[in-house]
Amino acid sequence: MKVRFQADADLDGRIISGPRRVAPEVDIRTAIDAGLAGLTDPEVLRVAAAAGRILVSQDRRTMAGHFASHKTSSLSPGVIVLREAIPIATAIEQLVLIWSASDAEEWIGRLVWIPL
Repeated sequence: MKVRFQADADLDGRIISGPRRVAPEVDIRTAIDAGLAGLTDPEVLRVAAAAGRILVSQDRRTMAGHFASHKTSSLSPGVIVLREAIPIATAIEQLVLIWSASDAEEWIGRLVWIPL
């Protein structure tokens, strides 16, 4: 199955639109489309998991801990956290690489920091 992304509410909009410009077929759902505004991290993880989408977040402070708790009781399609000060172009390139070179099954239960 092809990788599908879920943008967290904190994700820079350029990182959502960039992959679509490079590869229009990349499936990345916005936080607005998913109704994530005002949800807690555990709720965001549940929404992404229910939709079978890898969560992409810039929440370096708390998301990793919430993901660790989440995966003890639920299966997760995975989480990608962007490292601090990652250039926008690098984030876009890495997301497109993940989308084009891997399958969704490879990311199940994984937390990955990018750049890789």
